[in-house]
Amino acid sequence: MSRPATGPKFRPLTKPTTPHLKHQVQRLPPTGSTPDAEVTHDRPSLEDLQTDEQRRVLDTVAQVRKCGLDSILSLPQLVVCGDQSAGKSSVLEALTEIPFPRNDNLCTRYATEIDLRRGDINTLTIKVIPDDTRPTIEKEVIRAFQETITDFGQLPRVMDLATTTMGISNTDASDSHARAFARDVLSIQIEGPLRPQLTLVDIPGLIQTSTKGVSDADVDLVAEITDNYIKSPRTICLAVVSATNDAANQPILRKVRLVDPKGDRTLGIITKPDRLSAGSGSESKFLELARNEDVFFKLGWHVLKNRSFEEASSSFEERNASEAKYFRTSRFNTLAKENVGIDSLRARLSVLLFEHVKQELPQLRQDLEDALHQAQEELDLLGNRRSKAPECKAYLAQLSLDYYEVCKAAVNGHYEGPYFHRNAEAPFSVQSPATLARLRAVVQHMNTDFETIVRNTGHKYQVNMLDTAARTIFSSSDAKGMTPLQPAPISKPQALQWVRDVHARTRGKELVGNFNPLLIGELFWEQSSNWPRLAMNHIEQIANVCERFLQHLLDEKCPKDVKSRLWSYRILDALKSRRTAAVRELEKIKEDLKSFPINYNHYYTDNIHKRRLERHKSSLAKALESETQHTLLPDCNSNHTSASINIDQVVASFSRNVDPDMENFSCEDALDCLFAIYKVSQKTFVANITTQVIERHIVRGLEGIFSPIVVNAMSEAEVEAIASEPKAAKRQREFLEDRVGKLEDGHDIFRGVMAVTIIILTFFK
Repeated sequence: MSRPATGPKFRPLTKPTTPHLKHQVQRLPPTGSTPDAEVTHDRPSLEDLQTDEQRRVLDTVAQVRKCGLDSILSLPQLVVCGDQSAGKSSVLEALTEIPFPRNDNLCTRYATEIDLRRGDINTLTIKVIPDDTRPTIEKEVIRAFQETITDFGQLPRVMDLATTTMGISNTDASDSHARAFARDVLSIQIEGPLRPQLTLVDIPGLIQTSTKGVSDADVDLVAEITDNYIKSPRTICLAVVSATNDAANQPILRKVRLVDPKGDRTLGIITKPDRLSAGSGSESKFLELARNEDVFFKLGWHVLKNRSFEEASSSFEERNASEAKYFRTSRFNTLAKENVGIDSLRARLSVLLFEHVKQELPQLRQDLEDALHQAQEELDLLGNRRSKAPECKAYLAQLSLDYYEVCKAAVNGHYEGPYFHRNAEAPFSVQSPATLARLRAVVQHMNTDFETIVRNTGHKYQVNMLDTAARTIFSSSDAKGMTPLQPAPISKPQALQWVRDVHARTRGKELVGNFNPLLIGELFWEQSSNWPRLAMNHIEQIANVCERFLQHLLDEKCPKDVKSRLWSYRILDALKSRRTAAVRELEKIKEDLKSFPINYNHYYTDNIHKRRLERHKSSLAKALESETQHTLLPDCNSNHTSASINIDQVVASFSRNVDPDMENFSCEDALDCLFAIYKVSQKTFVANITTQVIERHIVRGLEGIFSPIVVNAMSEAEVEAIASEPKAAKRQREFLEDRVGKLEDGHDIFRGVMAVTIIILTFFK
């Protein structure tokens, strides 16, 4: 809408003394009267076209909108959109029968929301909803603007004031201190006993290029406003196309197809068909468009004839009569009656809006409940108001209790309560917050992985005892090129050479064929040299998981500012101390590893016995195979044989397989001892790391870092430093309290509507 210049002529309640005035006074019709007090309408109004069910459904959305939820939820609405000077405002005026002031030289400069509501008395209230990007001071000034009138004659003056309040230029002339367009919204609320529940929005027309008084930024702004309105999935787009320009040249059609590619929620409206030359190709083209044969919309097309410049001062009745005559006498009379004229458009929109709203209500209710739940959670996260030390201490006491209970449950693996059930169906992953909440499960999983890693990659050499091929003599320096994450693969001869080299360095006074007991220690230290590195990595990973767990927990339980201060003041230092203690414990275990292996587990001797037995079994099998003779059975036509074994030869052959080299014997025996002690010590090492380091210093007692006992020991200065509420948090609390209040009102409305619906359905069963 723009600054008033001319207006339609209305039949007033009393005869005007100056019939030539461009703005004649028309009072809002009283209860029970028609918009024109001296004319009885045979045509239907929007109110006439709404059944009780329609009113009940549309009332629901109207009441939800009245709660102020249109800024929170996407509510069903009709948006009149199109190119500049396409006739959008005239369509809106004809639909609502509200005499908006018009000026042929000025276009719509801002979005205008027409909210028709049912009320006890006839009133018209105009206010401006400021754009969120405006400075706070400007917002306050704009919000303060509100005018309530009971006479349409005052509408031009009030809209002029609203335009000035938005800082918009009232002319096309350049004005460095005024805007050409605004993101602000002019809100017009019209109440009356006979008014239908309906919301219509008129938005600025799309501009092709910048002109005098309209910059490139203004062109982009208008496009942005249009996009913001039409992209809402609950908006029915009334795409207005002027017959004075080819449809292909009007950008609105491209825009609505982008946001509504199937045309499910777009109704095309053709205006100014009377400007087409009768019988011309252009007229045929627009007739094709009106029949939905060119640009297809599931909601179809509608044709209106708005006032011409010469008819600017005509009344609504005169406008409608002129339109009806045109559609009777022009080529557009070939179209179905329900697709032409303002009265049939009202009927279409009445049914269309009702069906659209009825379809959207269930999801709208769900969206409302989701928004209420989210807002309530954010408000709960802020906690109680706190500005003094006792309030801060009470807040921290409750926060620490919540923290303590959840943390202790997570550490003990007792996953009860809503905190542990959020996104519980998500795949198990230590990167997932839902998985991380179940801390004990994550620690168990990581400890199991640690055991597997140590078992598979903890040893320096991977000896293949079945590989007896002769190779270059192995040296421990040959393993330097191997990746530290994988053991170096060696054959049995290479392994024996490694043992032989170490044996040579560790000889004492032992007899030839025996080995110094320290040899096992030397071999074990080299074979287990990867353990400390793997253990340190595991400690770091578990410590990181615990830290992330606490961060997610505090994110759920307190505001960011409180979490930040609590983290830096208390929790971070405690986690560092626990990690330092864990590293210290690991150093003690590493010192133990440097000592000669000590073992009292019979599993060690069992393993040695098994390995020796395997070697003997292999030698015996070879001896049996070599001393077995196969002879053909006599008088047998087949190739069946009989086997004979000479036991003495088998024993002799088995004895010959014994290596007479006493050094080889001792090296092979030492290798057996290494494998046995390594396997036993590996299990002990994993158990020590997971219990004495991880459990004792990292996981156990995590809940005690921030408990009610800790809070009770804090001074007043400390609790204020951690929990005092900044101004930003106070503003956020006020915002959330307002939002929760609006959403709760909307929730009550839906609950009431559902209750009434159930009663009605029960009554008519």
